Amino acid sequence: MFRADTSPFDAMKPLLLSLLAALAALIPASAQDSGLRPVSYLVPQARPWNRPTQPDAVRVTAAEARVEIAGPIATTTLWFTLTNPGPARLEAELAIPVPDGAILRGFGFQGSATGPTATLLGREEARKEYDATVARLKDPALLEFAGCGLVRSSVFPVDPHGGQRVRVVFEQLLESDGARLDYVLPRSESLDCEIPWTLDVTIRDTQPVSTVYSPSHRTEVRRLDGKAFSVRLHPEQRSEPGPFRLSWLRETSEVTASLLAYPDLKNGGGYFLLFAGTPGRQAEAEEHQKREVILVLDRSGSMSGEKLEQARAAALQLLEGLEEGEAFNVILFAESVETFAAAPVIKSASTMRSVRSFLRSVGTRGGTNIHDALAEALRSAPTPGMIPLVLFLTDGLPTAGNTSEKAIRELATHSNPHERRLFTFGVGTDVNTALLDRLASSTRGTAAFVLPGENVESKVAATFARLRGPVLASPRLRTSPDSGPRVSDLLPNPLPDLFEGDQLVVLGRYRGNAPLEFDLDGRYLGKMRTFHFRLPLEKASVKNAFIARLWAGREIARLDDVLRDLGADGNGGASDPRSKEFIDEIVRLSREFGILTQYTSFLAKEGTDLSPSAVNAQAVRNYAAPSLLQRYGLSSVSQEVNRGGMRSQGYLNPRNAQFDASMNRVEVSTVQQGSGGAYYRQNGRWVEAAAAAGEAGKPDRTVEVGSEEFRRLADRLTSEGRSGVFAMRGELVLRIGGETVLVK
Repeated sequence: MFRADTSPFDAMKPLLLSLLAALAALIPASAQDSGLRPVSYLVPQARPWNRPTQPDAVRVTAAEARVEIAGPIATTTLWFTLTNPGPARLEAELAIPVPDGAILRGFGFQGSATGPTATLLGREEARKEYDATVARLKDPALLEFAGCGLVRSSVFPVDPHGGQRVRVVFEQLLESDGARLDYVLPRSESLDCEIPWTLDVTIRDTQPVSTVYSPSHRTEVRRLDGKAFSVRLHPEQRSEPGPFRLSWLRETSEVTASLLAYPDLKNGGGYFLLFAGTPGRQAEAEEHQKREVILVLDRSGSMSGEKLEQARAAALQLLEGLEEGEAFNVILFAESVETFAAAPVIKSASTMRSVRSFLRSVGTRGGTNIHDALAEALRSAPTPGMIPLVLFLTDGLPTAGNTSEKAIRELATHSNPHERRLFTFGVGTDVNTALLDRLASSTRGTAAFVLPGENVESKVAATFARLRGPVLASPRLRTSPDSGPRVSDLLPNPLPDLFEGDQLVVLGRYRGNAPLEFDLDGRYLGKMRTFHFRLPLEKASVKNAFIARLWAGREIARLDDVLRDLGADGNGGASDPRSKEFIDEIVRLSREFGILTQYTSFLAKEGTDLSPSAVNAQAVRNYAAPSLLQRYGLSSVSQEVNRGGMRSQGYLNPRNAQFDASMNRVEVSTVQQGSGGAYYRQNGRWVEAAAAAGEAGKPDRTVEVGSEEFRRLADRLTSEGRSGVFAMRGELVLRIGGETVLVK
């Protein structure tokens, strides 16, 4: 029976729809060009293409890469998971960018399809395909991969509410640059790319490998043997965009170095990244430079209870981890200072029994005399032939003795004749974060902060685990007389010590095109040595724009450190007249490179006038002043964690991820880094910082996507290494050839 207000057709509609879906599933593959079934065009390594207009289109929901590198040959296997959320069988047309010169070795499905086929297009053929697709879809995103090859195929069927798993295998010959080999997997720079990636690389070289480094992503690196490494994308990086880059150095008998460069034609030079590693083999025990470790532990009243127990356990764990023959001492402080021994002692069964008893008797009392405790730790001459390390743990602000931040800081910089390295640990949020960070960074050490609820012992152990087997102590990088005037702004400064498994990554600027020459001095395996490097610039490439961004991030952190120092003892900071030039430069670098700090985050707000004259430095100073003078509390901890990450930044941070004042991780989606500059979301358009003069978005000319004029523009941007701009969705405002261009 039908209801009176319902037609027979309405009642039969669900059944008819089911029949139509069944018929659609029976359409043969030969009907591909008949238009009887919808086709989803997918570029798995790019941002989504058709999801906004086709909610039921096939989409890529996961990606996996396995890379096997044997000598100079890299074999890459990609798996893409395709998902069909709709009620009918669908077809997916795949376009997979691959490195130019790659050879297709395999293609297949993991599903019900039969006879999968694929076509590999070289760079020139691929470019024709890119242009045709851009003209058809009116979306230029695929041009980001201009210069790459292309694997093209179609996948049918992708079953309703189901999926397919597609496998692509390609092989390539890697080029070497001296002792360095590089691998690059093409992927989009777009912030819209959120497909989770799993990426594993195994390197098995024909020669011993010194060290492995990724300038693009955070990785987990594990040495398998002298010639083999395992590299895995860090879990936090699974959705980070951008090409995956990996470099490694083949080992020489001593220190190996290589150089990547990015030319900056505006300044007649460019930016460089010097990458160095020590021999991969572990030095024999007798070759290791031994360590002298002084543990300085806060025993003030606020350390009572669980914090003291964890600090005691951390101290014992560290001392047990020292090798026989290395030296140690323990200093306790509250209002006064107490030492385990008058001078550091050699680790032995006897000294270990004594120090265990000493630590068991530790109780808490009184205030916090950081000044005198630090002075005691720096006072005595180190044990001959050992690298002197200080691990300093406190949970409070200076409340006894000399409490001046400036005076305490100057102990490390002016009263540290033996160049002891300070590794500081702030427990809780009632610590002077700026002070602890500066004590560490000025002495080749690092600062760590243990938040409430975190384990003191694990934080201390993680830092100490890095300090095994000093290989190159007190390194210093000098330029030759010829290169000296041509090299500037080296970061970091001073250089950190290199321990087992460490690598040296130095960023700087250069002028001219002649090779750069450096001398690296230091105590290598306990003996003073000098290593000379002559590094050519002939392979400087616009594809290496990431180098400038890495340098800018470190330079912003350096300038920030200067401002924090001006704010010591509650004076100066942003209100200090000397701060103007530092703040102006931070704002300029943030604007040019799209690298945000806690007090340049206003640049990310839509509607902000980005022209240089409109970015009011005084407003920035007013905004920065409270932050620079804040020395303790959760917000201060977040500032130091952010600054520490930028100071040692070795891989890109395209989403400007950082911690807010409550230590929550936040990201920015309205600023796009890359392609030699920065791009800001303004009134529905992406506006290049260099084009934001006067009213953003007022162009000299307009170029329509797909036109012949657009093709010429795309050719020019590609030749300048700026094809990444096409990754951004929507209209673009660019500065090119002295004019502002709207790409519409």
